[in-house]
Amino acid sequence: MNAPMLAQRNLVKRTDRRSFFESVGRGLYGTALAYLFSRDLFGGSGLLDQNAGNLAATARRVYDLSPKTPHIEPKAKAVIHLFMNGGPSQMDLLDPKEELDKNHGKSYFQKIAGEVESPSSAGALMRSPFKFKQHGRSGMWVSELMPHLAKHVDDIALIRSMYTTILTHEPAIYKIQSGRMLPGYGCLGSWAVYGLGTENQSLPAYVVLDDPISLPVNGVENWQSGFLPPVYQGIRFRSTGSPVLNLKPEVEEPGEIVKLERDLLARLDRIHLQKRSGNPALEARISTYELAARMQLAASDALDFSQEKPETLEMYGLNDKKTESYGRRCLIARRLVERGVRFVQLYINGQIWDNHGNIASDLRSACDRTDKPIAGLLQDLKQRGLLGDTLVVWGGEFGRLPIAQLPGDKDVSKAGRDHNKNAMVTWMAGAGIKPGVVYGSTDEIGLAAAEDKVTVQDWHATILHLLGLNHEQLFFDRHGLKEKLTSVFETQIIKGILA
Repeated sequence: MNAPMLAQRNLVKRTDRRSFFESVGRGLYGTALAYLFSRDLFGGSGLLDQNAGNLAATARRVYDLSPKTPHIEPKAKAVIHLFMNGGPSQMDLLDPKEELDKNHGKSYFQKIAGEVESPSSAGALMRSPFKFKQHGRSGMWVSELMPHLAKHVDDIALIRSMYTTILTHEPAIYKIQSGRMLPGYGCLGSWAVYGLGTENQSLPAYVVLDDPISLPVNGVENWQSGFLPPVYQGIRFRSTGSPVLNLKPEVEEPGEIVKLERDLLARLDRIHLQKRSGNPALEARISTYELAARMQLAASDALDFSQEKPETLEMYGLNDKKTESYGRRCLIARRLVERGVRFVQLYINGQIWDNHGNIASDLRSACDRTDKPIAGLLQDLKQRGLLGDTLVVWGGEFGRLPIAQLPGDKDVSKAGRDHNKNAMVTWMAGAGIKPGVVYGSTDEIGLAAAEDKVTVQDWHATILHLLGLNHEQLFFDRHGLKEKLTSVFETQIIKGILA
């Protein structure tokens, strides 16, 4: 074999997609080649001509994040879900019970033995170690642990009568996220963006702001799309530094070159996809690459606090070590919905609300980290005129029992509370919500929802309703079944909290 032929064969061997872009994607030579390549492949006058739109039309995806028409006129354009993983104690925060004060120390286990996850550590009825006061024009009762939220009770609708069906964290969290007690089902945020898409195509439709300390229970499964196409799953943002790893290239190139490279890559992706239609994972991967390119400026801007006033940073608690982390994420959430992101979800590490012991100190710590930032978020949204079309939702996966849970040494001073599926507290504020109302009630000791009971599917359906989505009409065809977030359960909108 002569030398020219050998050199040509070696060149073919080592020329792959990566080396191709490395060798010809820079400078005027790369520009000229990309231009000619586009004409040869598509018969157009260049990468930026109208044929690009024609090609996109022929390769249109079934599932994407383009804006979609809601079923009804929406009240909310966006949702901020403050998930309190672990199960906040309702009778120590927002549902005070005089009967617990009166009957503190009385045995009650025999009456509720079947509702206790850890019978060996069950104690007597336990009053709340915290004081309650009424606040606002509504006179809503709030624990001393939430002094900042107490200033905003006239903006929220408090639901005291919600309940779930499972005692254990993992399945209960699956239930609150997706309506089912198993993994593999689409979560609330995924259903929302499946139904509505998003207005801002330069940011993800569904953003997750998890705690830098650690993931919550169930990890990334909290924001998975399940059987819904993967393009609808949540996208994690970091709260410091680059919002997404490897978002920016190591070497900056001229803008025109970058644009031409992206246009060419997009065309090649479409050709690849056309030959493999009906592959949602591939569609999602390509969509994510394209989004990453658009995000390079938009995502960094969303995390840039340089234009925020000092008083705004203080309002969110960014000047206090206890509140800085959660406050930063609350502020990012506001900046994201301000920029058109549809669904933002905030998590806290592990399950800090799971106070089986030392509730007097541990519940206080959980509130110290979150109360001021959440109040700051409500105040900031309101003064910017964003609360009118943003729905803010707070709550966990279940509540706590009215009896004490004792440590091995039976030291009452170290007592906590066990899981309770029969009663939990949650609140909503903002778009379409009647402010300053308390909906439903529990029995005299806070053990179970008693009046105007609210199921998890009712809660889901109400959030979808406020977004303009009918929970019965929002479905996904799967194996011949019309899968819904609310499944086949009897479901009703919580009309008592709607404005």
